[in-house]
This record gives sequence, structure tokens and C-alpha cells, in this order.
Amino acid sequence: MKRHEADALIQGSHADPFAVLGLHRDGTAANAPYVARCVIPGADRVTAFARKGDGVAPGGVALTRIHDGGLFEGRLKVRKLRPLRYLAANDGGEWWVDDPYSYGPVLGPMDDYYMAEGSHLRLFDKMGAHFLTHEGSDGVHFAVWAPDARRVSVVGDFNDWDGRRHVMRLRRDTGIWEIFVPGIAAGSAYKYEILDASGATLPLKADPFAFRSEYRPATASVTARPLAHDWGDAAHRDHWGRVDARRQPLSTYEVHAGSWRRDANGAFLSWDALADQLIPYVVDMGFTHIEFLPITEHPYDPSWGYQTTGLYAPTARFGEPEGFARFVDGAHQAGIGVILDWVPAHFPTDAHGLSQFDGTALYEHADPRKGFHPDWNTAIFNFGRREVVSYLVNNALFWTDRYHLDGLRVDAVASMLYLDYSRKEGEWIPNEQGGRENWEAVRFLQSMNRAVYGQANEMARGAITIAEESTSWPGVSHPVHEGGLGFGFKWNMGFMHDTLRYLARDPVHRKHHHADMTFGLMYAFGENYVLPISHDEVVHGKGSLLTKMAGDDWQKFATLRAFYGFMWGYPGKKLLFMGQEFAQRGEWAESRALDWHEADLPSHGGVRDALRDLNRLYRNRPALHARDCESDGFDWLNADDAAGSVFSWVRRGPDGDGHWREVVVIAHFTPTLREGYRLRLPGGGRWREIFNSDASVYGGSGAGNGGVVEADGDGWAILTIPPLSTLYLERTEGEEQGQA
Repeated sequence: MKRHEADALIQGSHADPFAVLGLHRDGTAANAPYVARCVIPGADRVTAFARKGDGVAPGGVALTRIHDGGLFEGRLKVRKLRPLRYLAANDGGEWWVDDPYSYGPVLGPMDDYYMAEGSHLRLFDKMGAHFLTHEGSDGVHFAVWAPDARRVSVVGDFNDWDGRRHVMRLRRDTGIWEIFVPGIAAGSAYKYEILDASGATLPLKADPFAFRSEYRPATASVTARPLAHDWGDAAHRDHWGRVDARRQPLSTYEVHAGSWRRDANGAFLSWDALADQLIPYVVDMGFTHIEFLPITEHPYDPSWGYQTTGLYAPTARFGEPEGFARFVDGAHQAGIGVILDWVPAHFPTDAHGLSQFDGTALYEHADPRKGFHPDWNTAIFNFGRREVVSYLVNNALFWTDRYHLDGLRVDAVASMLYLDYSRKEGEWIPNEQGGRENWEAVRFLQSMNRAVYGQANEMARGAITIAEESTSWPGVSHPVHEGGLGFGFKWNMGFMHDTLRYLARDPVHRKHHHADMTFGLMYAFGENYVLPISHDEVVHGKGSLLTKMAGDDWQKFATLRAFYGFMWGYPGKKLLFMGQEFAQRGEWAESRALDWHEADLPSHGGVRDALRDLNRLYRNRPALHARDCESDGFDWLNADDAAGSVFSWVRRGPDGDGHWREVVVIAHFTPTLREGYRLRLPGGGRWREIFNSDASVYGGSGAGNGGVVEADGDGWAILTIPPLSTLYLERTEGEEQGQA
């Protein structure tokens, strides 16, 4: 071996160490003897053995040190290639080293083809760190994409973080580097040491496909065996795989896992502890789903998980990945779906993350006018690069496949759709037509939704996607083949902002802003909407929902109960952030648990009990959910009583027998008791009062209609409408039933 080549091996700068290290013929002749070479820094003596104990002299073959940096070689009397291991020694002792360079590649030409094409839908089975048996040996296969790197090594606690020990093999057609390393244990910390095109060493990088990470503030990836969980949720997945989610009750409890509750010492609950406490609570409250703020690995707690550095790893804050699998399975067996808040729009620029991954703008745009997000000081994914799109689409499938998640709520969709989002003139680059639409992002979102819904039979069985999209972009929840983005649902941000603005006004002024509560019905069925009252509305000085309500304390609680009645009777699926179900008075903070001491105080408990009953009604009355997304499930009774601040409508839907049922909703937002209120109901007969937010059991005044309202043959009824209240009426006699 030439001196410069030996020096390059010792320095870890050799262009192709697999061509010279390991076991190779010493010459070009077919019968040339084999020579073994290895780099073991710190060793004075090295003896070579066959990995399986055969084919090499029983006592091994002593190798010759040919470079003081730890390069050894020697001829072996073997007839074919075979894995090797070495017994290294110095004055301090002996240790075994498995030779990764005596193994062939794991990835094959078909992997190269589909990866290069960007059509591989199981990248997470190939990329990252995987335990497997290769050429008769057990170990870990590492694969990482870094096409512009001069050299990539995997480093970790198994090789003293020495980038010379495990320099990886480059697959030039794809830019993927791979290596199989025998003998690595589960739970080993690792990163990638990357030399950029100029030969400069970059900060150590976490694995973009890491399935487990260290507990913050440590940032290394961790080797993890495949999930060893025996799933018991087949009935749950089968149900959601065969129903139309638009016609099912969806009432979602939005949760920040780190602050819902804490343990006695103020530390995070584990996934198992969360399962023991959160799942029964959600079942008792009648919600159908839990939506977690991002639980993918992230370095900074105050980001709430939205600045993620590990899209494939459940955060270590709550324990090992199997714990999260147990949580999801437990929720499913209790009838609760689990939705992940998913962040494909941007990523933080932490040195160990995706930013400038191989010394180039690999995952992000190089031009800051497209690649830098001014709102969050983050990098924006390059949606025009097929490898990046494949990385993100596979991530969506990963969570629905490996962890059986029921859906993805996609964060910050508007920031992806518009090239000028939060940018001034001159700070953005128009598209090819001179417009501001980001067609690359559009194609990515369509690809992601096609993959999730198209693979619903197996990888994403019954999963839904939900867009947080705050503009009037057309067709967000319309199918891709009709020109839409392909989401299942879209957050109705207008509903949230309009209603909360209305309720913050003094009741005497609300009659002048009546349209805030009615305008949403002008567009309510243009998309499949979720009505969100989310975490963003109860943080950063905005106050809690309770404190947003106008009036004295009694009025605040009454208005909040009435608002929940209004919202649960309004067309659209429901979402409420944790703590608001019991009217937490203080603003949410991610650094501490909710104020659970308030939950059983009379007024707070009344709000909780009212919401529990609303969830029960919503789930059990198809009229309140089966046509959430279709106009035939809604009619105004009176949208024009601005003077009285009263809103009344009817909800309709088919029950299990195919008959249409009706529920009347009447919401009133002044503190005046309205007796003798004349309203034409959908039909004559007796209407039962099935919900009254002013009931004394909820902390209200107890006003109402004695549980029953009588309507004449034309449907006219005289009602008592309590102050700051919402009533639900359901016909019990004289009902005409139509066929669905």
C-alpha cells in the first residue's frame, strides 16, 4: 500500500475505504491470496479471526502494523470472502473489534432505483439504523443521505466517537452512504461525522431517520430495535378503515403531553403514566380523539415541539418508543383515536439537525428568500427536491404504519402555500407564472395526502389528515383528482376568531356584531371543517377562554357554557385545548401542569360537566354529527334576531334505522331572561329539552322550559330562553320521519 493511501485511511479521508480495508485478494490473479487490512487506532498488536470461527487458523493470524496510526495487514489462508473480527492489544489490555469492511452492502439496485425516483414508500425500513442479520452476523445497518459529502462516518459510544473507525460506503447513484456494523447493542448513542465537499468537518449530525433519541439536552440518536409491541387494536382500525370520517363524531381533546399533568416532583409523566391517567379522563369526558402537540424529538421545550429535529423519533421526554406504542394501543382499545400534530413546513437550524446537513442546503432551500422562515427563524424544506418530498411523505406513512396513528394535523399549511408568507416586497421569489403560489409545496401536500389515503388498506388504515390553513385557498379538503390539496379536513380559523371576538364584547354591544356569529355559515360547507379552539388562543398574553368572556365572573362562566353549546351544535368537527374543558382561569404555560385544583370548584366543575354532556349528545345524536360537512344537515330557524342576540337553527342527520332526526339549537348571548319567546320549530308536537347550559347542575340560574316545549301544528312554540345560554330541543311526539 502506498504511503499516501495509508495516511488517508488513518486520517479518515480515504475516498473508498471499502476498496482496501477488510478482506481482498492481494493481486489480480484469480487464485491470488487474500489479505486482511484494518485500522484500529491505539492498538500495538492485532490478530485476525473469522467471524464464525472457521476458515482461519484456530489461533488466528497475527497482522503486521504498517502505519503507526494503527493500520494493520496480513495474508490469510482462506478460499473465499468471509466476515472477520480482530483481537487488538496494547500494554493496557485486549479488546475485540468486528470488521465492518468485510461485509457487502445491504441496499440493492432496486432500492437505488426507487429512492432516486422518489417513489419509495418504505424508506424508514431502509434508512436510519436497523438491527438485522447480514451475511450470518447480527449488527446494525446505518444509511444516511448526504450526496455532496466527501466522507461520512458513523460515530458513537461503540467506537469512541472516532470518525476513522466506521467510514461509510457511498452509493453514488443516490448519494446514500451505508455501513453494516456487527455487534452493536440496542441503546447505543450515535451520530454522523460528515466532511463537506472541501474536506471540512461539520458538527456531528443526528440521524434524520433516527427512531429514538437521547433525552435533552443531549442530542445523539440512539439505536433501537423494532417495536416489540403486540397490538390489540384491530377492531378500532377496522372500524375507521371502513367508515366515512366526515360522517362520524369527531370531538378532539388537544393535549400538550408535557404539561397536561406532572408527577409529584414536577417531572414529565411517562407514556405509561399518561395512559393510566389521560385515557380514562378522555373517555369519561366523552371525547373521541386525543390530538398531541408535536411529540417528535425536539431540543427546546418552549417550542412546544414545533421545532423538531427528529421527525421519526417520539421524544425521549416521556420514555422509550414502546411506551408511546402502548399509549396509542391503550387509547384505541378504549375507543379513542390519536392524532399527531405534524410539522413538515420548517425545521430548526440547530447544528446537530438537518440544516446544511452535508455542507450544502440539502433539506432546505439555499436562497433565504425561499429557505428561511422569518416568523420562527427556521429553515423551510425544499419541496421541489424529490428526495425531500420522499423523506416527508414517508414520515407521514411511518407514524400511521408503525404507531397506528389515526391522523395527522398538518401545521402551518398556509406558510407552505404562499411564497410571500410573512415576507415584504423584495423578500420573496415569484413562481414561474409571476405569482405567489408555491406550486412545489402544493404538489408535496397532494403527494402526502394521496399516499396516506391511497395506502389506507395497510400502512394508514383509516387515518385522516387535517390542515391548519388560515386563508381562503380553494379546495384544501377536496380530492386531489378534483384539483384539491387532498386533506380530509381543514381547521376553520375564521370560526374561532369571529366567535371569540364576539364573545369578548360587552353583551349590550353584541347586537351590532351579530354577523360575527352567522357569517361562518356562508362558507361552512365549502370544506370539511374542524372547529378549533386551540392552544394558540390561550397563550402569549391572550388569556384563557374564561377570561376572554365579557362580564362579571358569573357571566363569564355562563357565556363559556353557552359558547360550548353553540359550538357543539354548529356544523363541523370539534377541537378543544386541554384545560378549557374545566374553564382554567390562568393562561396555559408549557412549563407546568394545568391548574387541576380548579377542576372541582363549583363553577369550573359546571363547565366540565356541561361539556361532558355535550360530547355525549354529539356522539349519540347523528343529527349533530352525521352531516357536519354537508348542507342538508343544517337550516336556520332564525339568523336575524340581532336585537335579542339569539341564534336558532336545526341540525339533521340519519340514525341507524335510516330515518332523519332533528335537533334544534337555540343560543342566546345577553344576560336577560327572555320569556314568551316565539319561535317556529321544524314541526309540531312535543320537543324535549335535552340540553340547557343554564341548568342549575352546571352552575346556571336554572331557568328553562321544564324540560318540554309544545309546538302547535304549524311548529310555532313559546319558549323561555335563559340568560347567556344554549338550549337543545329534540322532538319526541308528533314527529314525521323521513327516509335517509
